[in-house]
Amino acid sequence: MPVALSVRAVRLGSMTSATGTLTAAQRQAADRVITSLAGPDAALREDQLRAVTALAGPAEGAVGPRVLVVQATGWGKSAVYWSATAVIRAGGGGPTLIVSPLLSLMRDQVAAAERGGLSAATLNSSNFGEWSEVETQLLAGDLDVLLVSPERLANPGFGRRVLDALAGNLGLLVIDEAHAVSDWGHDFRPDYRRVADVLRTLNPGTPVLATTATANQRVTDDVAAQLGDQTLVLRGSLARKSLHLNVIDGMSPIARYGWVAQHIDTLPGSGIVYVLTVADADRLVTAIKAVHGPEYPVAAYSGKLDGDRRHQLEDALLRNEVKALVATSALGMGYDKPDLGFVVHVGSPPSPVSYYQQVGRAGRALDDAVVMLLASRTDDRIWDHFATATIPEPTRMHGILDALGESDEPMSVPALEAVTGYRRTRVELMLKQLAVDGAVDRTTDGWRTTGEPWEFDAPHYDGIIAVRRREADIMRAYITGDDCLMRLLIASLDDPEATACGRCSVCRGELTSPLTADVATETLRAVTGALRSSALELEPRKMWPGGAFGTRGRISADLAAEPGRVLAHADAPEWADLLAAARSGDEAALAELGDVAVATLSSWVRQGGIRPDLILSLRLTGTTLAEKIAAHLREVGRRGGGVMPVGPGDPPTDTAGAVEAAHWRDRIGEPPPEVTGRAVLLVVDATSSGWAITLAAAALRRAGASAVSPLLIHRTV
Repeated sequence: MPVALSVRAVRLGSMTSATGTLTAAQRQAADRVITSLAGPDAALREDQLRAVTALAGPAEGAVGPRVLVVQATGWGKSAVYWSATAVIRAGGGGPTLIVSPLLSLMRDQVAAAERGGLSAATLNSSNFGEWSEVETQLLAGDLDVLLVSPERLANPGFGRRVLDALAGNLGLLVIDEAHAVSDWGHDFRPDYRRVADVLRTLNPGTPVLATTATANQRVTDDVAAQLGDQTLVLRGSLARKSLHLNVIDGMSPIARYGWVAQHIDTLPGSGIVYVLTVADADRLVTAIKAVHGPEYPVAAYSGKLDGDRRHQLEDALLRNEVKALVATSALGMGYDKPDLGFVVHVGSPPSPVSYYQQVGRAGRALDDAVVMLLASRTDDRIWDHFATATIPEPTRMHGILDALGESDEPMSVPALEAVTGYRRTRVELMLKQLAVDGAVDRTTDGWRTTGEPWEFDAPHYDGIIAVRRREADIMRAYITGDDCLMRLLIASLDDPEATACGRCSVCRGELTSPLTADVATETLRAVTGALRSSALELEPRKMWPGGAFGTRGRISADLAAEPGRVLAHADAPEWADLLAAARSGDEAALAELGDVAVATLSSWVRQGGIRPDLILSLRLTGTTLAEKIAAHLREVGRRGGGVMPVGPGDPPTDTAGAVEAAHWRDRIGEPPPEVTGRAVLLVVDATSSGWAITLAAAALRRAGASAVSPLLIHRTV
């Protein structure tokens, strides 16, 4: 872990002059960029000028200038690195390398640099075909600015081709959204810590600028320490005077959807509605259009969309061609729309810092912008998950190291998944964490150990968990309105100037006019009906997992399940209350869910042509939900059937698919003999992976069933 180093912190409100001055030629280069970006009368403010002057100044000994800027969204942090780039390039210095976290941020920054008269390009996952040309331009000195993701820094091929060649000729390194460098922060990314490797590789005299709008004092100190001794920290007030913060507490999941659908037209201008999952984005768009009609200008935005579609939607919002994008956090850092009129959150982000970052997109060039948080009793689960989700598990970390140590060759992530039985996403995270600590290294052939010992730093991680739980307490206070909402947010960032804003729903005692907390019954009815109207298709698995399961390769057609149907996905709000009541045995809820299953099966029969002869239940949880819904379907459809036997025991959590598949293979029993020659409808209560369905279908087909069509009541995540 990094050791604490001395830093020079400056509160910009008390600053009277910059250390050193720019020469006339340097000032002319900086002014040329600023006027190109902001108009002929624009000029660097005194606080921005201090940062540029420091970066353009001489090195202190062998180490170049190090500047960390912590300022509110809209302050103009990008103006600092464009101006500094122009000054350094005008003096014969090398190009600027900017580490940026998101594609939307990179695209906006390339456009801004070019408006400022700088030649800029990016290397990211969406422009693979341009990489060779961009790298050639960079090494030839034809680019002023290159933007890369932190993941690109961690790529050994990029390091060999580009970073090594730039080692002595980089004019400026910029670390944007620098809070992600710190594992004390709300958005820690292990790949961002590879910036430290870049600092060690490059000429130590290279100037370094780190910028963020969301760092508390602990994160600020950690980032400054990683930049090096004598880092100049320029920190200003983080309050945003244009934002009218509002919160409504205690809403059911479906009521939150209803509120957005009912009130979206009364929100000012165009804006962003943030949701937690991709499925939420799609469902909420459906809900809004159920109330306002299919042509209403809203669209879902997430990282699942291809780059071209994301760019189209970003541009449509910039031009106010849509009322809102319903988006996951993929639309966040760096998206620059100064006249964004509102930001609504359907569910709480994991921390006040991440929440402040997202609402900070609104009102950057407006006198007034509306912010709304629609809170729910389910939000606590988000905070509990976030507190520990990225904390290393010592036993599993050593499991990865042991597997690498026993291999004569570098290992791929899939190979490590197969050997250890750990879920692939978890393997990837652990490798990045171990790489940060120097215990493993990534080569072009895979991952290998470095021989450096690794120990779990329990006090450090206990401290991180404690910080995250304190942040969760701040969000609870925010939701219940214990204090001015703006003061709670910026106090979480350790802003000493945190005062009551006088504009939020707590300070004013009411929501920003004309908003209310009401949701009409007819709105809820329309939203619920639209969301329940069509079941999702359940795609059968096509490949055996190998690994701990043993068998690998394609699942043969004579053992595979047919495409199935899913009634409820994840925490779908239209199902949440009904599922909870049905699981607890509520007869009215069971009857309603049974009727939905009948309607789904009837539509499936009409559209898909399935004709089940038998209806079996497959119970994977501790409830009798599958048996009761299957019995209802048998009664209505006048079919026979029974129970598919399953042995006791739950599958291990957070493991690779091969481990879970092996678990269900060993527990699913012999099918009833009457399945021979019959088409089976298999009613399943809940699963996330689908491996139990795959193994049950294979067992049924081996026993002679002519087809197996799964009806999954709840697909969990």
